Amino acid sequence: MDQQMIMGCAPSPVAARMENHGASMLKVAMQSGQDLFARTGSMVAYEGFVSYEPNPPAVRQMASQWLTGEGAPLMKCSGDGLLYLADYGADVVCVNLNNESLSVNGTNLLAFDAHLQWGVQRVKGMAKFAGQGLFNVGVSGTGWVAMTSRGTPIVVDCGRGEDETYVDPDALVAWSSGLKMKGKRSFKASSMIGRGSGEAYQLGFSGQGFVVVQPSEDSTDRLRARG
Repeated sequence: MDQQMIMGCAPSPVAARMENHGASMLKVAMQSGQDLFARTGSMVAYEGFVSYEPNPPAVRQMASQWLTGEGAPLMKCSGDGLLYLADYGADVVCVNLNNESLSVNGTNLLAFDAHLQWGVQRVKGMAKFAGQGLFNVGVSGTGWVAMTSRGTPIVVDCGRGEDETYVDPDALVAWSSGLKMKGKRSFKASSMIGRGSGEAYQLGFSGQGFVVVQPSEDSTDRLRARG
C-alpha cells in the first residue's frame, strides 16, 4: 500500500478533548470519569476501550420532552481512547463553553460532555408568529459541545455592532443563551423566485454572544410541539 496516499487522512495527535478530523468528523479524547453524551448511531470508529449505553437513565428522564415520537436520541459513552463521531457527512462545529450557556437545535446536537447541565427548552417569542413553539436543547457549564451543520456554517458575532442579527429559524443551529431575542414577521424573498409564497418568520438577536447558521432551511426534523 502506498502510505503517502493516505497520510493526509491519518489521525492527528490529540490537541483537545474535542476537535475536528476534517470538516465532517468529530474526534473525542475519552478518559475514565469523563463521560460523553452523543447522538445515537453517530459512532463511526474508536480506538482503545469505549463502551456505550443507549437510552441511559439521565436521557430517559428527559425523553418525553424531546417530542419527536422516536424516543431518546442520545447514548452515553464511557472509557479510554479516541472516539470518532459523524452524522451523515454533515459539517461539525466544536465549542468549548467556559461557564456559559448555549441553545442548540436538537437535530444539530452531536455530542457534549456529560457533566454539563442540559435540558429541552421552549424558545420564547415564536409561538405567536409560527402558531406553535420552537424547541431547543439548552446546554450550560464548562465543557465541550459539538454540533452539526448542513454545509459550512457561518458564526455571527452579535456584539460587534448596534444592528440586530436576523435569522431564518429553519437555518438556525445554535446561539448564546444570553442574547436578547425577538420574533419578526415579514414577506419571504424566496416567494418572488418561485420557491414559495406568503409570510416568513425570523428571529432577531442582539447583545453579547454569537449565532451559528447553516446554509439550509430544511426544518422537517426540528423538534416541534405536537398535538
